Amino acid sequence: MTTYAKEAHKPYVSDATVMAEYTWSAVIVGALLGIVFGASSLYLVLKVGMTVSASIPIAVLSITLFRLFSKLTGARKTTILENNMVQTVGSAGESIAFGVGVTMPALMILGYEMDAARVLIVSSLGGLLGVLMMIPLRRAFVVKLHGVLPYPEGTACADVLIVGEKGGSSAKTVFTGFGIAAAYKVLMSGFKLWGDAPERHIPFFKGAAVSGEVAPELVGVGYIIGTRISCVMVAGGVLASWVLIPAIKLFGDGLAEPLFPATKLIKDMSPGDIWKSYILYIGAGAVAAGGIISLFQALPTIFSALKSGLADVLAGGLTKSSGPKLRTDNDLPNSVVVVGSLLLIIAIAAAPGLGLGFGVKGFIGAILIVLFGFLFVTVSSRLTGEIGSSSNPISGMTVATLLITCLIFVLLDQLDPAGNWVGKGARLTALSIAAIVCIAASNGGTTSQDLKTGYLVGATPRYQQLGLLVGALSSALVIGLTLILLNDASTTYAKRDFPAITAPSDLKETEGLKGTDAAVDAASYKVWHAAEGEVAGLPQGKYLVDESGKIKYLVDPGINGVETTRLDGTNVLKYNAPKARLMSLIIDGIMTSKLPWGLVLLGVGIALVLELCRVPSLPFAVGVYLPLSASTPIFVGGVLRWIADGWTRKGEAESDMSPGVLFSSGYIAGGAIAGILLAMLSLSPSLSQSMDLSERFAAIAKSDLTSVAAFGVISALLLLVGGEKWLTDKKKRA
Repeated sequence: MTTYAKEAHKPYVSDATVMAEYTWSAVIVGALLGIVFGASSLYLVLKVGMTVSASIPIAVLSITLFRLFSKLTGARKTTILENNMVQTVGSAGESIAFGVGVTMPALMILGYEMDAARVLIVSSLGGLLGVLMMIPLRRAFVVKLHGVLPYPEGTACADVLIVGEKGGSSAKTVFTGFGIAAAYKVLMSGFKLWGDAPERHIPFFKGAAVSGEVAPELVGVGYIIGTRISCVMVAGGVLASWVLIPAIKLFGDGLAEPLFPATKLIKDMSPGDIWKSYILYIGAGAVAAGGIISLFQALPTIFSALKSGLADVLAGGLTKSSGPKLRTDNDLPNSVVVVGSLLLIIAIAAAPGLGLGFGVKGFIGAILIVLFGFLFVTVSSRLTGEIGSSSNPISGMTVATLLITCLIFVLLDQLDPAGNWVGKGARLTALSIAAIVCIAASNGGTTSQDLKTGYLVGATPRYQQLGLLVGALSSALVIGLTLILLNDASTTYAKRDFPAITAPSDLKETEGLKGTDAAVDAASYKVWHAAEGEVAGLPQGKYLVDESGKIKYLVDPGINGVETTRLDGTNVLKYNAPKARLMSLIIDGIMTSKLPWGLVLLGVGIALVLELCRVPSLPFAVGVYLPLSASTPIFVGGVLRWIADGWTRKGEAESDMSPGVLFSSGYIAGGAIAGILLAMLSLSPSLSQSMDLSERFAAIAKSDLTSVAAFGVISALLLLVGGEKWLTDKKKRA
């Protein structure tokens, strides 16, 4: 990685140099790449609750695409500052996707529709707020602390751009990984030539099973996050699948009554049923505790960041410039920040469907958003500068925001019971506040990485900030629609019969079954969103009821749903979205006092034990929460990284631009984008059935050996690339 002098910073492009930077081509290409990587990041966060930085692969793709375009058309060569603008605009998609994916699916668990307008409003407002609040902080963190805060991803991205300017970078590795993963995903999930999650129960170990989701995007994640974190994560999965579930089965088989919160006898429950009824809450407690612990560990940094940030904002507002601004020090004025933030607050209050409004609740909500927004954008920027985006505890910040907001609402309800501070509407308000702050903090950290890259290569901050605003808006438009699409494609309908329960008579919304289930039942039903505790004996959720008011179906969402079989008998994979489930558990637990706290506290205890053993609790907790099938391929990717780094004798810190990392980025993007396109196709029953070849090649398609062999092929290819045995410049190797 390039070393930059601490005492006298000299950007790659000097301040006196004037070259093309904020051009239409750079902004449009950046927005398009941001949409692609934003959609793939959303797919990833719904699967495993995490994303990886998209800046470096976007920079590599930008350099190569523009270079190819120049050769084919004879157009001028793209400048390094234009390529930097592409990655600046494009990187906003990944950060917004994370914030949206960990908060918005909680709407359905709380009994609301996750409509596109609501998701679009929250993602747009949160993304813009994160960029605006980073504008006055650039000088405090990026400029004044240059040489102190390394901003690892931002510095690595600057290296990529500088090497690319000198002619040493190629996107062949990324494109190849993208193509292989996309083809693999189509053959597996489209044509169904092999299973996507083979599983084997261990006969001599009651309740335990071995499983793995053979997905290219997950093995790519494991390679990028490295050996240590991937091992910690799979350890959490092993604890859940090989310790907790068998223990519950061992001690609960003799019970004569269901054990809360389950409604079935433990002896009649499968490992999956036990996971849904018990492990989910233990994992949620561990994730919450891990996030809060990581936040407390960052308290010294938080206080330092707030002090520097406030001092810089005040200094910026009081001092006058004695001369013309340098190009590389030309930010958008603080007046844009103030006016823009005020307009965003008004928009947040006025936006329909967020539960705020212009009353007392809206006023308190706006204050909380501004306070938490500035606090956590500042903290996110500082932490990103110290430890990088991957280790930035955004989840902990969101949990803290949600906890404090809910506790404030409970206190206000004690003072004013008529204000409905803990009802269904208040839960929506609390989630809206946390979601906007989460997206703002996530985007603030990414924004600071981009500004660091620009500082090193000599970009104009004003243009970068404008590009980030464009990238936030363009990505938000598509991420909301992608979220709805993925949820609808995996939504199932489960028959339910509650003879003693009759739905309210004033239901007006009607809806029919969608997707392949519509062929089984084409009737139209009334929609009932039942809140927690609304009717005794009725679980929270969305129900379809007939004209007589009797429940016919539970609408089980694709995200955080539990019913994996359609009415026609076909199976469907759900998206676990672990952190979104956590948000809903916190809201319901505090405002209704009906959370199974015993299970949650078990998870908290697990997180504390790990921290006392000096093991990072958050990735372990995510492993506990997720099924073992999701963390197994991530573990495989981490092992491949360890072997590849051993072959090349490179440490993980030295290989941010290694062929294996770039190839893994291609795996992630290709697998995720193919998954999204296949989800779109699954909405057409006839097309899905025509692609399904599983019956024609049943002997191959239904064998777990086929799945393992196919996964072995893509793993071997990744190892060859990471070990510089394939797709490597021979001259460079020599």
